[in-house]
Parts: sequence; C-alpha cells; structure tokens
Amino acid sequence: MKKKSLFSLLLVGLFCMPFSIINWHYNFEEAKQIAQKEHKHILLNFSGSDWCGPCIRLHKEIFENVSFQEFASKNLVMVNADFPRLKKNQLPAAQQKINDAIAERYNSKGSFPLTLLLNENGKVLKEWDGYPKVTTDALVDDMQWVIDHAE
Repeated sequence: MKKKSLFSLLLVGLFCMPFSIINWHYNFEEAKQIAQKEHKHILLNFSGSDWCGPCIRLHKEIFENVSFQEFASKNLVMVNADFPRLKKNQLPAAQQKINDAIAERYNSKGSFPLTLLLNENGKVLKEWDGYPKVTTDALVDDMQWVIDHAE
C-alpha cells in the first residue's frame, strides 16, 4: 500500500511541476537566422538572473506562464541576454562577449529587465522597460497586436 501511495504522489508531483516549452537561445545571430527561416518574431530579454528581483519575477510569473509559453512557441524565437553578478554564476567569456554586443546594440542604458519585441531582421517593434504592469494575457494580447500590425 505504501508503494502505491508513494507512486501516486510522485505522479501528481510530476504533473504539477512547472515545465517550459520555450526554447531559449543565447546567441542572437543564431536566433535571428531561426526567426528568418521560420518567419517568427524575436523576443529579446535582458536579465540579471541572480540579482534582479523584477527579472526573476518576470521569468517565473510571465515567461513560465502556460498561456505565454503557448503563444511564444508559435510566434517567437526567445533570446535571453543574462548578466549575472555572482562569481559562481559568471558566464563563459564567449557568452559574455555575445551578451555585451547585444546590450551595446539594444540596451545601451543598462535597463533590467528590458524586453524587446523584434521583427525577424532585428528591428525593434516594441519594448517593455521593467516588469510589465499588466497580466500575462494582456501582455500576450499586446504582443499579438504588435505582430499583426508590424510592417
């Protein structure tokens, strides 16, 4: 009897665990090539994964939300430019160089979090500076509207 209840608990836990259907990219140029090939838009997110509270909250509350993930998987190529501060979380030098180049082009003010919706060629269509002050569904609707009305 104990084995059966333990197995049931494990199954329930497995199905209740958050999971991500988003495939995050870390190389902007590669993501741009994918977006062009698949005719998708790019969502570029600048985050400080180990020090920026609003960044952490954005990933947990919005990017891990099922409705956002469904929208993103169909419409977006997701790029994360992370800038951790703790020594134990430092990025490899090559990745840091990639992130620095992306930041130089798209985030010269050093805003965190900063989320940009880009067309497949890298042109900025809309930006959200800070944590969006809307629900996930409202943010998805806003992104869809921008995509539908982009040139």
